[in-house]
Amino acid sequence: MSDTQTQTMPSDDIRVQLLNAALIHVPFEGWTDKALRLAVEDCELAQGSEALFFPAGANELIGFWAAQCDERARAALQQMDLASMKIRARVREGVIARFEAIGPHEEAARRAIAKLALPSAGGAGAKMLWQSADMIWRAIGDRSTDGNFYSKRAVLSAVLSSSLLAWLGDNSADKAAGRAFLDRRIENVMQFEKAKAKARGLSAQLPDPVQALSKLRFGRSGARRPYRSRY
Repeated sequence: MSDTQTQTMPSDDIRVQLLNAALIHVPFEGWTDKALRLAVEDCELAQGSEALFFPAGANELIGFWAAQCDERARAALQQMDLASMKIRARVREGVIARFEAIGPHEEAARRAIAKLALPSAGGAGAKMLWQSADMIWRAIGDRSTDGNFYSKRAVLSAVLSSSLLAWLGDNSADKAAGRAFLDRRIENVMQFEKAKAKARGLSAQLPDPVQALSKLRFGRSGARRPYRSRY
C-alpha cells in the first residue's frame, strides 16, 4: 500500500485491514505489539503506523475486533424474524449470532480472554461484555429505560461470559455442547426471573408491617387511645 493510498483511505478502513492482518498472527504471537507490527508490515504501511491507528496498542485492537463482531451479529439478527419469537428464543439467537461472529478466529478469542483477564486490561473485558449485551438487547427489541435496562444487561453479560468459554471449548462442527450449555444458562436466568416475580407477588399480598405494629400499639383502628387518669 503506497503512502498516497494510505492518505486517501478512511482511517476505519485501514484499521479493519490491520485487524484482519493481525488476526492471522494472533494465534502465534498473541495480542501483542509484535502482532500489530507484523500486521503493519503485511499491509505495507509505514513503520510505526500501529501507534497512529491503535495508539493504545493490543487492548485497543481487541476492543475494535469486539465492536466489529458486534456489528456482524447485529446485521445477522436484522435478517431474522424476531417478532415471531418468544423473548427466550430472541436472547438465544442474539448470543449465538454474537458467538458465530467470531468465525474462524476462535484461538484469537481464547487469547483475547486471557489478555483481558490481566490487571493491565483495566476492566476492558467487562466493558466489552456490557457493550455486546447492550447490542443484543437493542437488536431484539428491548426498549427499557428503567432499572431493568441495567439488570438485563448485567445478567446477559454474565451469560455471555460463561457461555463463551463453553462455546470455545466445543470443537464440534455444530457446537452442540456449547449450545446446550447456553440453553441451560438461559433457563437458569428465566427460572430466577420467575422466582423474583413470584416473590414480588407474594410480598404485595402480605400485610404492611408498620400498619400491623401500629394496630398492636394503638388498637385496631390505629388511633391513639385517650389517656385516662387513674385518680
